[in-house]
Amino acid sequence: MTAAALHHSPPTAAAGPPSRALLVGAVGPAPRSPASCSLFFSPREAFGWASLLRRRSGRRERRAAAVHPKMSRPPILSVALPSDTGRVLSIQSHTVQGYVGNKSAVFPLQLLGFDVDPINSVQFSNHTGYPTFRGQVLDGKQLWDLIEGLEENQLLHYTHLLTGYIGSVSFLDTVLKVVDKLRSVNPDLVYVCDPVLGDEGKLYVPQDLISVYQQKVVPVASMLTPNQFEVELLTGLRITSEQEGLTACNKLHSAGPRKVVITSALIESKLLLIGSHKKTEEQPPDQFKIEIPKIPAYFTGTGDLTTALLLGWSNKYPDNLETAAELAVSSLQALLKRTVEDYKRAGFDPSTSSLEIRLIQSQDDIRNPAVTCKAVKYVS
Repeated sequence: MTAAALHHSPPTAAAGPPSRALLVGAVGPAPRSPASCSLFFSPREAFGWASLLRRRSGRRERRAAAVHPKMSRPPILSVALPSDTGRVLSIQSHTVQGYVGNKSAVFPLQLLGFDVDPINSVQFSNHTGYPTFRGQVLDGKQLWDLIEGLEENQLLHYTHLLTGYIGSVSFLDTVLKVVDKLRSVNPDLVYVCDPVLGDEGKLYVPQDLISVYQQKVVPVASMLTPNQFEVELLTGLRITSEQEGLTACNKLHSAGPRKVVITSALIESKLLLIGSHKKTEEQPPDQFKIEIPKIPAYFTGTGDLTTALLLGWSNKYPDNLETAAELAVSSLQALLKRTVEDYKRAGFDPSTSSLEIRLIQSQDDIRNPAVTCKAVKYVS
């Protein structure tokens, strides 16, 4: 900008028309003549321009409101239009690679028609059977923070709660708070608990978790799915026969859960699933067994998958636990056979190491299993 412009003196005839910079920088309308050009306006002129800008701004806002009306919060469709199955909150471990915990449970439940919201109690790179693993562990405060976030947005209506591996007393205590919170929203909440404590005589968790499960968790569970070692820890009973397994189920019934499934028990060289459903307080429980074909290999994630399948199928057959167990075991067996076959195709001896299950490749067997493992009822 020229010195003449800065001092607001009119340009000389030799200077030509007013500079473009001056015209663009002016707040008011373009001057009628070079002699009247100025960057400053009277209060009346300034007020007129401000009023015009406000009117224009108001028209733009009204047009925008007409095109983009204020959005109301949409309903949660899994609550407003629930499926025939339900909405599951699943609190379990998670691995980036492989299928254990939530990675083993969420997908099968989705295939069976459930909306599933996972919370990962741990997040590891891979399961702990590898030479190394890395990751993070969720604590009780962090778990409760997630629950409060759901509650603040009215997202806590669940039909089922599923829990698996929990590594500390503080986290387990928070899970119990979650059970109470969810049942305050939906008193009919079904709590399916896989009490992951250990296997084959080896404890996976701190010793003090056992008493918390015994005294606090078992009484609030709807279905309990321990293995043989875990049911011995929970009941204090040694299980070396089928009758001792049934007695252990009865002891757990007396503490709370209506459904108890011992997912694997090696008794007299047979691998069995033992199920028990106490339908009423007055009647004895319906009890049964399923003999599970032995496969000469060790797999990871099968307990988590079994519990998820039991939840899914027992929801479809709420009064027929043996049918639900037949479908769950048959699905699992088809998946394990495929896993072994695929490792052999890859040139690996499946009996030499723990195997990652072929979950995605077995989805048809999860959705529509052919029943190959039949339940045999015990006569009371």
